[in-house]
Amino acid sequence: MQSNLDIVDIEDQKIGDFDFDNKSKKKNKKKRSKLCIVLWIFVILGVIGSSTVLTLLYGPYDKFRNWLVTTAMTTMSHRYLATWFYGEDEINKILSNNRVIESGESTNTDLIKFVDYDSSNVIYKNKYEKELLTKDKDNNLYKLININEGSLRGYLVAIYDPSKVKIGVSKNLGSSGQMLTTIAKNNNAVIAMNASGFIDPEYNSNGGQPHGLVIKDGRVVSNNVAAPVGGGIIGFDKDNKLILGKISKDEALNRGIRDAIEFGPFLIVNGTPSFIRGNGGWGSAPRSAIAQRQDGIVLFLVMDGRDYKSGVLGADMVDMTEILQRYGAYNAANLDGGTSSGLVINNELINKPVNALGQSLTRAIPDAWIVVE
Repeated sequence: MQSNLDIVDIEDQKIGDFDFDNKSKKKNKKKRSKLCIVLWIFVILGVIGSSTVLTLLYGPYDKFRNWLVTTAMTTMSHRYLATWFYGEDEINKILSNNRVIESGESTNTDLIKFVDYDSSNVIYKNKYEKELLTKDKDNNLYKLININEGSLRGYLVAIYDPSKVKIGVSKNLGSSGQMLTTIAKNNNAVIAMNASGFIDPEYNSNGGQPHGLVIKDGRVVSNNVAAPVGGGIIGFDKDNKLILGKISKDEALNRGIRDAIEFGPFLIVNGTPSFIRGNGGWGSAPRSAIAQRQDGIVLFLVMDGRDYKSGVLGADMVDMTEILQRYGAYNAANLDGGTSSGLVINNELINKPVNALGQSLTRAIPDAWIVVE
């Protein structure tokens, strides 16, 4: 995902340890990444045939075109996959027809009414709610649900007590990020999911500078200027209600927000989904999102992607919104994706991250949503 053409790396960048004194290593790594993608393209082209390829690229049906352009153009290092085949006007037209149009509303916390299902007679609205509200034996903290729908693979976690959801940050915030597993371990987190994007002016960031504002325990710990990606403040107030809003740092603090990041776009606000044109403009990729139901239950959603052998390309904004709606999300926001998307439970990485080289690796990030007991 990409918030700005010049300053924010949010999708498909380098990971791991960076040797800032050796530029040749960076160039070689970037070349290998490009070569890997190019080889995959030629393999795909060889399988489906040239005439079919031309139909996909330039024919009357635009689904493949939309996927290719939106997926490529929301990265920094792989936009050539779109510009090889299409001119600037065509790319802009496709992007215009694939975007998230938010309502502009902020969360109305009066509409969030916590429910204690342990002492209530539960009437399930549908099979998804029954799956979510039927707790695992001896586990009142969370439930892990596998998402396996067609080509979509991922995990949804229901956290029953929203007061347990907080922000965890890299110990070196401002200078370097840490792996999600490390952030989880350092914070004694039972569950951790990636949160902010990060600023990456020269495409070699180590994940230390979060995108926008970060609030932890009611205190601002980072506030970088970064171009918008839609959305705004995503955070929990002192009443443990998830607030989504295009509000300033001072407004966030005045509203009693205890833990927050700044990202987007918003997918659902006050029960109403954003209007999504096409696939939403972000293409298909590994993705993460956070949400809260009207009864207070918090949802973490992490989707896998880039598994071309298995046909699991990833999720787009439509997919994310629809999955969250099925499980009753009332307010929901997109988080950083691509190689950043990760889910850790009990110090184990649950999902299958894939980097730009096709390797099963994640990358250093500045912060994470964590669940602590």
